[in-house]
Amino acid sequence: MAEPDNNTGTTPAPRKPGKASRIVFALIALACFAYLYLRLDGAAAREGLDLGTYMGTVFANVQWLPWLLLMVLYSAFYFLIDTLVVSRALVWFIGPVRYRDLLPIRGSAYVISLFNEQVGKGAMAWYLNRRDGVPGWETGSVMLFMMFCEPFYLLFWATLGYFFTSSALPPVFSLIPYIALGAAVFLALWLLYFRGVLLPRSGLRERRLLHAFRHARLKHYLLFLLLRSPALLMAVFVYSTALHLFGVEASFLELLGLLPVIFFAAAVPTPMRAAAITLWVVLFPDNEGQMAAFGFVQHNFFILFNALIGLLFLRRAQRELFGARGTA
Repeated sequence: MAEPDNNTGTTPAPRKPGKASRIVFALIALACFAYLYLRLDGAAAREGLDLGTYMGTVFANVQWLPWLLLMVLYSAFYFLIDTLVVSRALVWFIGPVRYRDLLPIRGSAYVISLFNEQVGKGAMAWYLNRRDGVPGWETGSVMLFMMFCEPFYLLFWATLGYFFTSSALPPVFSLIPYIALGAAVFLALWLLYFRGVLLPRSGLRERRLLHAFRHARLKHYLLFLLLRSPALLMAVFVYSTALHLFGVEASFLELLGLLPVIFFAAAVPTPMRAAAITLWVVLFPDNEGQMAAFGFVQHNFFILFNALIGLLFLRRAQRELFGARGTA
């Protein structure tokens, strides 16, 4: 990497969510936990058990060792794919960034992502600017580009999953093709705007934080989808296998339609991924206890183990960030 250029600007340290958004997400979490309590307490009562005994029985019947091995392998695979996507996006819009040099930064950002995934991506931009002199706002724009692409990527797989297994999905999922159509129209208009075809006199597109969008072509959005998809397909396999270990049967195709939607819920920054846990219970109403346990350990273990991966790289990241900034 080149020495830092003082004219490129510096990416501000990532900000925490505002007070209003924290209150909104706290209320969502409280609603989720209240719903879960009522559903689980009702399930326990039908079994003639108190809630603690009921959930203890659920956890005791899980095949923990196969599940743990499965999740460790999945987390490692996701880390490698996730870093690949970030490295390629940086190459597209900024310049050469070696995959192995990005590993400690991406891993360390997982520690921050314990609290908020978007803040974790902002931290990556900050690290790259501090360590390698990569233009700050432009790097932030790459992180923004990936955040923008993520919903379209999930919606693509949700739509594909719906067409494969619509009969096994709740009726409300019939809205997915219409949402996908609307998203496709929006993306087309978005591309036309950043090509200068729509609103050619608009100065908004010239802002440095939108650097990646000005240079992005349709092929970059498609490449993002292509590079990201192995992680989603592996997740479908892992989650369907893990459900079996919790005593619940769900096919690969059924999960292909459900999991992208659940990942949308998991992206809501509620404590312990409460929104995603609640959605599992809603989607599998005959297995309240198993699904609450599954959602809790599945999503939170993934986040915690990713953070553990980050801790393995943290010392190296700190050394590179503060001890050898601006070197190759």
